[in-house]
Parts: sequence; structure tokens; C-alpha cells
Amino acid sequence: MTNDIYTSWKTFLQKAWEDSGFTSPSVIQEKTYDFIYAGRDVIAEAPTGSGKTLAYLLPLLQKIDPNKKQVQVVVLASSHELIMQIHQQIQQWSKGSGITSASLIGGANIKRQIDRLKKKPQIVAGTPGRINELITKKKLKMHEVQTLVLDEADQLMVPEHRKTIESIVNSTLKNRQLLLFSATIKQEMQNLATQFMTEPETVRVYESETNKPNVDHVYIVCEARDKIDMLVKITNLPDAKVLAFRRDIGNLHVLAEKLDYKGLEIGVLHSDTRKEQRAKALKTFRTSEQALLLATDVAARGLDIAELNIVVNMDLPRDTTGYIHRAGRTGRLGEAAGTVVSLIEQTDRKRLEKLARELDITFREKRLYKGKSVDVQ
Repeated sequence: MTNDIYTSWKTFLQKAWEDSGFTSPSVIQEKTYDFIYAGRDVIAEAPTGSGKTLAYLLPLLQKIDPNKKQVQVVVLASSHELIMQIHQQIQQWSKGSGITSASLIGGANIKRQIDRLKKKPQIVAGTPGRINELITKKKLKMHEVQTLVLDEADQLMVPEHRKTIESIVNSTLKNRQLLLFSATIKQEMQNLATQFMTEPETVRVYESETNKPNVDHVYIVCEARDKIDMLVKITNLPDAKVLAFRRDIGNLHVLAEKLDYKGLEIGVLHSDTRKEQRAKALKTFRTSEQALLLATDVAARGLDIAELNIVVNMDLPRDTTGYIHRAGRTGRLGEAAGTVVSLIEQTDRKRLEKLARELDITFREKRLYKGKSVDVQ
């Protein structure tokens, strides 16, 4: 994205860029802009927090015709929170353009969403299940869609979503543009995606090419029974804003109950949480001076929460991809430093060493002493 492109932007985009305080595009924005603006299919992989949402929004908002009262762009993402976050960015960057938008998520009132579609927004962001439902009801006309975006594409292409995604893709015309963005794109997913794409451009941005997030990776060794007390101590550190992960919903519920019993104000995010509860949990977390939010991997995927400075792994993620996405919630583009704390038992050391090798990360052992985090020599 050259300076010439910036000067060719419509006035509303130039103003939004100036208001944002950005001085230059991120690497992924620079590398994908021309391809997307030219209508090419794109598979893009870049680290978490590197500006992927704006990488596709900037060229697409420049291309959308506000005079055409039809859905021109559909953005898909796996979680309610990510859709609401994407929609907020759409609204922020399209202000003053005449472009209208809508968010379409499961669990929300479908009649209200149908009413929104009757107003003919040019861009919609939604979860696959709800988008597919509206297509089936013939309320969302996909033959008019020029661009389909899969945000956090690896999460959308998992077996449980695959048929729904294929159904949505097949409802569009063959000459539409398809964009896939994610922090991790495996070969299997790429092979699957290319079945729906026309000579896609593959763009990869590596950590070494970006302003590497200032993230400290540490671990604390403790018994399983002591992890909850350790989490409480971490939450009580000065100015702590903590997002703690558990792998499954059952263990997350148990953790939430025990923390509630200790009198902590907590928020909980997982796939079974009602929309209103999730929204309240996020709002409280974002506005509290000291806060603790509990989440499963899927629920917190792609979340961008300002001032989130500590991520806690109550259990280690299943693989390197899981660690990348958890760690990517802190130290994001243009934000302050963050810390990822893994609470491990002695038996987890080998798994941690394996993660360190595969991710080329140095983990430092820490312990809490008199309310402060100190290195273990």
C-alpha cells in the first residue's frame, strides 16, 4: 500500500486513517492491499495482533459502492465476540461514507436481523450458522455478493463448520472474490480452500517481518490444587487485566464457581454462554480497573481487548496453534507489553519444552513473592 494509494482513497477513509493515529500500514496490510483491491482471491497468514482485519477492510471499503442498495461484502467469523468486534471496526472506518452495515449472530432476534437486511446494508458480518440460516430463508441474497471473507479461517474450516461454510460459499457466484485470513493456516486447510478459489495469491507474514509484540513468556510450577489461588494472586497484581484459559467448558465452569465462592468478580466466555451474558462479561472486563475474564479457546478467538496485559494458561493448549492464539490476545499492534503465564505441574515440563522448541520461544520460570513476580534463579 503506497502513498499513492492513500491519496487515492475516498475522503472518509483518509479521515478515518488520520483519526486512528496510524503513521504507516502494517506489513500484512501493505502486502495484501493491491491484490484485494484488484479483486484477486487471497490466502493470508500473519501473526495475531498484526492488523489483519483492517488489511481486508481498507481495500473493500474503498471498493464498495454506497449507491448500490445490496449486500456487496460478507465477513464470516466463528464467535459472537469477534463478529461484534469486526462490526465495530466496519462502523468506525466507514463513518461518513454512506455505507451501511449489519451484524448477524446466532442467539440474537432473527426477525430484527431480517428487518436490518430489508434496509439493504452493503456489508454484513456474521457467524456461519446464522448467515446460512438467513440464506436458506432467502433473506440474504448471496448472488449479489462480490466478496466473501473468512476471518480466523482455520477456525471456520474445522470439521464441525465445514459443511456450513461450503454451503455458504456455494451460494455465491463463481466469479466472487474469496479472502481467507488467519494467524495459522495449515496445508490441509489451504488445500481445501483452494477448491473454492481461482488462482489465489498466498501471502505470509512472519514474526520477523513485523514489529514483534512485546510479550514475555513465563511459567509458574505449582500443584493442580494450587492453581486457583495462584490465579487469584496474579489477578491481584497491580493494574492486572487477566484473561485466563481452560481447554473445555466443564473445567471452566468449575473454575468459575470456585472463584465466585472466593468473592471475585469474573466474566465467563464460552460457546454455550448466552449472547447477553457474553456482552456483559466483555463490557465489564473492558471497563474495570482490575479484572478477570475466563474463556475457552474458541470463545476468545481473535478478541482485541485494549489494556489486556496478562494471559494465563490454566492448562497448556493442545498444540502450538492454540498457544499462538492465546498469546496473541496481549501485546497487540500498537499496544503495551503483555505477559503470558502458564501454570504447570512438574509433569508438564516436557510439553512446555516442546512448545518452546516448536515456537522458538524462551520461557522463564517465575514465582510470586510478596505480591510481586520474581525470576526463579
